[in-house]
Amino acid sequence: MSTIIRLIAALALCCAALPAAAQDKVRLLLDWFVNPDHAALVIATERGLFTKHGLDVELIAPADPNAPPKLVAAGQAEYAVSYQPTLQMLVAEGLPLVRVGVLVAQPLNSLVALESSPVKTIADFKGKKIGFSVSGFEEAVLGAMLESAGLTLKDVTLININFALTTALMSKQVDGVIGAFRNFELNDLELNKAKGRMWLVEQHGVPAYDELILVAKRETVDVARTKKLLAAIAEATSWLKANPAEAWAIFSKSGKDLGNDLNRLAWKDTLPLLAADPAALDRARYETFAAFLVKRGLIKQAPPLDSYLRDIK
Repeated sequence: MSTIIRLIAALALCCAALPAAAQDKVRLLLDWFVNPDHAALVIATERGLFTKHGLDVELIAPADPNAPPKLVAAGQAEYAVSYQPTLQMLVAEGLPLVRVGVLVAQPLNSLVALESSPVKTIADFKGKKIGFSVSGFEEAVLGAMLESAGLTLKDVTLININFALTTALMSKQVDGVIGAFRNFELNDLELNKAKGRMWLVEQHGVPAYDELILVAKRETVDVARTKKLLAAIAEATSWLKANPAEAWAIFSKSGKDLGNDLNRLAWKDTLPLLAADPAALDRARYETFAAFLVKRGLIKQAPPLDSYLRDIK
């Protein structure tokens, strides 16, 4: 055997012995239990799209929904699903977080009352009870919405309903609820044989904002890895929007109880809301909403945009 042939044969043996390229392990903390808001993440996992882009992504539902961004800031996970207002408030408090992507680039939050109630306009909430779950932010949003109709928070009674929005409405404990996600609460009411009337926050005194975003730790964010993550999510989003029935079949079987009636109804309302480009960034939106947070007293000063926005292109 010639020397050249021997070298080629040896090289072939070495290449055959090499292991497949190691996947980059990623821990991604969700903001809540798995639901249709996470459709792109679940589909990217189930269809092997993260693997295709060189990532081994573990989706982790939190025991405490307030914990994920703080755990990322502490280096306990690479990414977390969070909310634009939460990010801006945490950064104002000094947490080293950056926004690296978006899943839902519009508010989901809304104010809801029963269609059968005497409340037909926001002005009709005067003297009524309104339920909330997240103190501070939801009160600020509600305050702005009430002011758009000539009222203030003093004109209503606030009741903490601890996320039991539908129950509180159906039992007449409250006349309305703030913090209702437009793709869930009306569907939940429908399952309970009721109809809701909804007012969108961005149409009543609140600047538009990104509802669901991806955050990472400022000092350790890996741009190359993040590009892979966003590319997989973009591919998953494009596929599931083009194949909603097949995507639902995959999603509903990917975990316990995911195929329940509420998720089934929410699925059709959620898919149009998913960001087609998870790398898109509207800096003006963040600047405007930061000013809103300052005005409503939720932060003292708006942090510099470059301190918490990372444009991943």
